[in-house]
Amino acid sequence: MSTAEDFTQLPLLMWEKVFAKVKKAVVFMDDRSAEALHWSGGAAALLQAGARNVKQFSSFEACGENEPKAVFVVSTLLKGRTVDIIKDIISLSHFQYCVVFTAVPHSVHLFANNVSTEMEGFPVFEQFEEKLCEWMGNMNYTAEVMHSPVVFAPVSQQLIVASPFAHLFPLLPADLESINAKRPEKKRFGTLNDLDGHSLPVELQIEIKSLVSALNTLFEAAGMREESFAVGPMSRIIAGELANHNQAKNRRKTAPNKASIIFIDRTMDLTGAVGHHGDNLVEKMLTVLDPLPGHVTDVQVDMLELTSVQRTPHSQNTVAPGCLAQTQPSSARLLWESMLTSKHKEALMEVRRHLVEAATKEKLPIKMSMGRVTPDQLCSYVKLFRSSWEALESHCGVLQLGLATAQTLRHPRVARWDSCLAFERLLLQALGDSDFPAVLRQLLPLMKPRGGEDRSSSGLRLGQDECGPDELILLLIYLYTLAEEAKHSADGGEEELAKLERELIGALTLVITRETELSPLLQSLTGCATAEELTTARAHSAVGKMFETLRGLSHMRDRLKQLRSVYTASDGVHQASYRPFLRQILEDVFHPDRPECPDIEHMSGGLTDLLKTGFSMFMKVSRPRPRDNPLLFLFLVGGVTPSELRLVKDAVAALKPRTQVLVLSTRLLRPADIPELLFSTQRLRPDVGF
Repeated sequence: MSTAEDFTQLPLLMWEKVFAKVKKAVVFMDDRSAEALHWSGGAAALLQAGARNVKQFSSFEACGENEPKAVFVVSTLLKGRTVDIIKDIISLSHFQYCVVFTAVPHSVHLFANNVSTEMEGFPVFEQFEEKLCEWMGNMNYTAEVMHSPVVFAPVSQQLIVASPFAHLFPLLPADLESINAKRPEKKRFGTLNDLDGHSLPVELQIEIKSLVSALNTLFEAAGMREESFAVGPMSRIIAGELANHNQAKNRRKTAPNKASIIFIDRTMDLTGAVGHHGDNLVEKMLTVLDPLPGHVTDVQVDMLELTSVQRTPHSQNTVAPGCLAQTQPSSARLLWESMLTSKHKEALMEVRRHLVEAATKEKLPIKMSMGRVTPDQLCSYVKLFRSSWEALESHCGVLQLGLATAQTLRHPRVARWDSCLAFERLLLQALGDSDFPAVLRQLLPLMKPRGGEDRSSSGLRLGQDECGPDELILLLIYLYTLAEEAKHSADGGEEELAKLERELIGALTLVITRETELSPLLQSLTGCATAEELTTARAHSAVGKMFETLRGLSHMRDRLKQLRSVYTASDGVHQASYRPFLRQILEDVFHPDRPECPDIEHMSGGLTDLLKTGFSMFMKVSRPRPRDNPLLFLFLVGGVTPSELRLVKDAVAALKPRTQVLVLSTRLLRPADIPELLFSTQRLRPDVGF
């Protein structure tokens, strides 16, 4: 299992343990597990393995008398709400055989129950088996509880996503204050870099230990012996946990294949995550199309064009939505791979080419057209397949991707994307010429309620190209992450900045309170589900807290020595530009003439590495480097964008290293995900099932 292509097949193998138990069973799955399966064959894989039905993991679900076997697949601890739901389902059913799979290993269950010593067997799982029999009403019935790390989703040949950890995000300065508030004054931490795993809240420790255990299982299946590296405080904690994980230590002693893994905090470069400079079709799809219910990565594709159902306000719920996930080897899978890592125009051409080839293969009466790809053109190709069920079934994947493309191009929010891109370019140029308050002040004229009285006639295009509160928040994050790149005024500018921030808080509060409908981001930010619930005081408080978080973003790279900047100022010939952090890392890792980058910290895996470090004081001993091994994993903690996947592909093609590169991450990002993660109240205390 030595190539990146081979490695992306491993998440499928993790499901084999589950598939072996689902014959003649009704399967109950929580949303996180369902999303991981979605990219590994979906519900069809369970049904092919013999499952009778697949149901939501909910207290409102149950089975009939003729369904005696149940399999539960959960991503959380077997505690709290998870246990309550399992009990509810069993109590309302007539099961005689129950199997429970949890993605959380037994060792973490012991940790969650405050058991610090190693124990023989699996006592927590065994006790839960007894409870299952008790709830089934007969201690002679069969119950099994086991661990299976079904957390990885092979989104593409280049990317594996750990979807149950989608809300795991790097630590922020505000988190340091929260952690220090509960510690004695003499034991408080000075910086985020001083934190260790033991100082984090229990829920976050459980999340990290579960992720590390899942990674260890993945590497064990691949026969991997990895060297761990880290960039950023959270990455250092995760890499250290993996380096010192007992099972990982034993695995590394005998594993035949070598690899390197660099953990990178998303907060090292939020500019690239919230920016609109990506020129990537999939990034726009993830932004403008509605998420698939219960999913973080995939979106809904309206399939009405493929039917004869008339479009009405309620017709959306008549036909099941399509999606982007393509799990079977096919032309649709190739198209998806191409869309994910191509430029916008190249992806459009590929979508059209695949639709034309599919129609030609099925001998459908297609009218060829060259030039610009339009949504109407793509829809006209798709509609040809309505006349042939066989053709529709054969090319369903390509048709879904074609419709997703057409619906994205038609979406009114695409115009706002272009507006944000234009404004980001202006801000980049201004950063090199002005101090930060002067650049930030340029956002004030944009902070007007949409469709307000002071709008000119050109501003009546409500919701089209004008910036709403979501876009304004993204622009604020974009600017604050670049604050240190601006010119520094002689007096520091603190008073001017504080005054300006108060103006911005007031203006943004007004914008938010004038919204007739709250977006998911505004709901998350304010804690209100509807505009009617939202008061001016509540909005003002939420925006004030948001600015407290924003102020810390400009200092996330302060501790770095070499990779401190993601900005290149104008030199009179070239315009100012954004320098992606990920590209800088790849150049430092693979460029043969560059010395070892001090910011990419090697995490010691035990006595051998400590001895190497000691010997290096008086003899020449080379420390491990990420490029030393044939396979390099880049693990972005907090998410990766489709644009960054293309960046990695292009950088590897240009640098031509002997090492293969595969990206691992917690989620596939769209710009709007970042504010939700940054301002989430659950960042320090994720939902692990307590």
